[in-house]
Amino acid sequence: MELWKTILAFLDTQAATPTTFGAYHILWLTIMTVATVLAVVFGRRHSSKTVTNVVLGTAILVFLLEIYKQINFTFQDGSVEPVYQWYIFPWQFCSTPMYIGLLAGIIRKGRIHDSLCAYLSTYAIFAGLAVMIYPGNVFVECVGINIQTMICHGSMVVIGAYLYASGHVKLHFKTVLKAMPVFAVCVCIAVGLNEWAHAVGITENHNFNMFYVSPYGECVLPVYSLIHNAVPFPVNLFIYILGFTAAASVILLMAKGIARLGRKQRHRRPEAVEA
Repeated sequence: MELWKTILAFLDTQAATPTTFGAYHILWLTIMTVATVLAVVFGRRHSSKTVTNVVLGTAILVFLLEIYKQINFTFQDGSVEPVYQWYIFPWQFCSTPMYIGLLAGIIRKGRIHDSLCAYLSTYAIFAGLAVMIYPGNVFVECVGINIQTMICHGSMVVIGAYLYASGHVKLHFKTVLKAMPVFAVCVCIAVGLNEWAHAVGITENHNFNMFYVSPYGECVLPVYSLIHNAVPFPVNLFIYILGFTAAASVILLMAKGIARLGRKQRHRRPEAVEA
């Protein structure tokens, strides 16, 4: 019990909010990079069952950390009265990998499983990498929440790379096509939640904006925020889907390029020894 009290006290410690490209941010970028390299190196030897278990285990960890985040924000400043902060409702773009990972770990190998894993290795990698490179306003004064957000977003990059390295997800353009229906469903759920929140009056006093596509809330996403209020909702939603699908395709192309460079390096090594 004393150990848990110590851990919980540490997680609730208040400190200066980390800055973008400050020491704390650089530390987690380093941790993510090392973890990704290790996942790629050791992932090549893992069976399909092992890969599925790793994805499931990571999703469970992130899910538990999300529960901690929800509790932390609901009971702030030592209050015993719960006051839910609707802006942290767990259905943002970067929240979806924990649900998708849980499903991928439970559903047997097949079309649905493949589509879920394809999503984790395309759309999810981009979302995680974007936040890890430019955290924006994800950092707060609470140490535990800062750890939670870095594990959440960093693991999205690590798992995506791991799925490629293990061969569980193929480096083929069809991978993006497989991932698109999953992304479409996630966006539809976000739109439905935004409409529900507006209908019941939540948006009157709270910034409830899932995926930041709500026509009733403020959008803070770089670049997309310029489009959000400039064009009708159906048009900006189409641009949103098209933009993230293009980004997912770029991630796949980058992964293919890195894999090609790796193969070239492995082919050159025997020649160097012979010389």
